[in-house]
Amino acid sequence: MNILILGGGGREHALAWAVLQNPKCDRLVVAPGNAGIAEIADCANLNIENGADVVRFAEEEAIDFVIIGPEAPLAAGVADRLREASVLVFGPSQAAAALEASKAFTKSICDAVGAPTAIYAHFTDARAAKAYIREQGAPIVVKADGLAAGKGVIVAETVAQAEAAVDDMFGGAFGGAGAEVVIEEFMSGEEASFFILCDGIDLLPIGTAQDHKRVGEGDTGPNTGGMGAYSPAPVLDDAVAQRALDEIVRPTMEEMARRGTPYQGVLYAGLMIENGQPRLVEYNVRFGDPECQVLMMRLGGQALDLMHSAAEGRLGEAQVNWANDHAVTVVMAADGYPDAYDKGTVISGLERLDQDSRRKVFHAGTARRDGKFIATGGRVLNVTARSSSLADAAKAAYCMVEDIDWPGGFYRSDIGWRVLAQR
Repeated sequence: MNILILGGGGREHALAWAVLQNPKCDRLVVAPGNAGIAEIADCANLNIENGADVVRFAEEEAIDFVIIGPEAPLAAGVADRLREASVLVFGPSQAAAALEASKAFTKSICDAVGAPTAIYAHFTDARAAKAYIREQGAPIVVKADGLAAGKGVIVAETVAQAEAAVDDMFGGAFGGAGAEVVIEEFMSGEEASFFILCDGIDLLPIGTAQDHKRVGEGDTGPNTGGMGAYSPAPVLDDAVAQRALDEIVRPTMEEMARRGTPYQGVLYAGLMIENGQPRLVEYNVRFGDPECQVLMMRLGGQALDLMHSAAEGRLGEAQVNWANDHAVTVVMAADGYPDAYDKGTVISGLERLDQDSRRKVFHAGTARRDGKFIATGGRVLNVTARSSSLADAAKAAYCMVEDIDWPGGFYRSDIGWRVLAQR
């Protein structure tokens, strides 16, 4: 197959790496890609949110299968344009992508099927939102309704912080995503990520993970897009996963089909788990980042077969072959992230790393300049390792981190700390 992956971050590097492990891949193109992806695949300069451009490129390059990585092209309807042109695609329709593009929409689905989730209210003006916050008290969660690149969620410890978050959102801090807000009760428990493939009818769970959203050690400081992750997530054991599937995911998929918008692609259910009871935090309509990196490290080449089965409506005959292993990814970010950060700093030492099927550095925000790797984003590298235990996987990942020479970057040294401390 000739395969096109849309996106240019660490998630897409991991997807590309896994796809290339499968002999069914004859040629791989990634648009736009990054400096790390360019070492293993062809990169193309393409507007991935323009469906007509993507269709034209797919036809000109004889692409057999398109995998859409980020949420923005999905919300823009790129998968719809590809299907209209009879190009096989992995990713939900624009209508189904509303599960991530609008938090209020997801809440309405939960209401319709009785899925356990946080009590909430939806607002289109700041005055009413603040009145609700004062009535409910704190802690409380304020969310931009639309797509905000994983950053439009504020967990407010005080009423004043929540009101400030409302002002920021309606004031344009998250662009159009904050034109409406959803305010939720604060849910206690342990958060984990559950990934399920869907083909419009059948469902296939493909893994669990936990990420570290806070920038600081011990999960302190402001939220980020994710500072590291590990898989599997012990808190999301088989019994909890089955409850989530039966009480949350399957009813959601049935309701989407009933509404005439069947879901095809990967569904990422963010769950809060307390006393064995999962409650939905949010849905994402694509692989998480950096959770995708640990999932792909564990799945390897079978990831292509699974995604292809979902796109063709054959999930009923598919199965996941898991090894009894663990994976850890450590995010190396630019100094200053998640606030203002410098770009263009030089990263050295990557060429000297011994990388194989158990150890890999996925690039998230890099470019090449004068033969050197430079940082171009906030989250820049995902240093990932797989081993028979979580402790050994973490040790291997951090050994690679120590061999990377990047004075302009930083990382958390405690990825997986809760589980490792318990053990």
